[in-house]
Amino acid sequence: MSTKWAMLAWAGPGLLLVAAAPAERTVEVNTLVPITVQGVPGRMRIDPGAPGHPLLTPEYAAKAGLKGGGMLGFDVIYHVGNQTIHGRTQTAKFGLNGVFQNQRVIWTARPYAAGIDAVIGPAGIPASIIRFALHPALPSERTIALPMAGGTGMFASWESLSGQIMVGGAPMRVRFDPNHPLTIANAGAAERLARAFDGRLTGATGSAEIAFGIARPVRGMTLARPVTIGPLSLPALHVRVADGSIAAIPDANAPPPDPDEIVVTARRKHDPSNDRITLGADTLARCSAIVFDKAARQVRLTCA
Repeated sequence: MSTKWAMLAWAGPGLLLVAAAPAERTVEVNTLVPITVQGVPGRMRIDPGAPGHPLLTPEYAAKAGLKGGGMLGFDVIYHVGNQTIHGRTQTAKFGLNGVFQNQRVIWTARPYAAGIDAVIGPAGIPASIIRFALHPALPSERTIALPMAGGTGMFASWESLSGQIMVGGAPMRVRFDPNHPLTIANAGAAERLARAFDGRLTGATGSAEIAFGIARPVRGMTLARPVTIGPLSLPALHVRVADGSIAAIPDANAPPPDPDEIVVTARRKHDPSNDRITLGADTLARCSAIVFDKAARQVRLTCA
């Protein structure tokens, strides 16, 4: 998922706190928290993989009387594969856990997630440390600190926060999404992983939801040498096969090549900064906590 900005008429957050924001906040995954927007109550999920600003459903935005546009409003565009989701923004009075502030909120034509009024990522939570409690601790688990990616510059609070590992001599983002079942690499990340760890595409093409209820084609990929992310070892994952070139990844299902055949493949320019692995519930089942430490610029992952 990517985001583009249109009609940039930026206004600072203009915080009007009526209660002190905590230095640290613990979030129980899969628990909804009460919020208000313009005094209208709703239910929100704090999601480790979501963008920083509150993303509202169109129904909740309508209940709160949000209109968007005007001098301080601008449009946003989210891209999920070949689909585009348009959003509108407005500064509104936003209340969470007794803290009220003038906060820019976004609402989109399609909900980010079903069954809830809003979602927000750790970049938008008014706390220096956000700890996501995933599962009970395991005796064999350990904690690793990854460098934090995202959350800097003019639009720091808009971004999704992620960890970062090195693959093939370049950084690769690691996103955390316990609300979707599969661990998935986008096409650029999959090609790099295949080169570094001898990857092979396997099995038939299926589909997996990415965000906003949009599903994209995926296939399995096995790695001869597992990629390690702290205590986690990943011998296999899924690949988004339709959102970029995967021509360089060998296919375990393909027949042996004809030695007399000439194969020509075209490659688009690859931007490694867009490469990312999203750890889904299948991998995060081995983890008890994810901690986003904004001040230290670390993501601490505790897993077995």
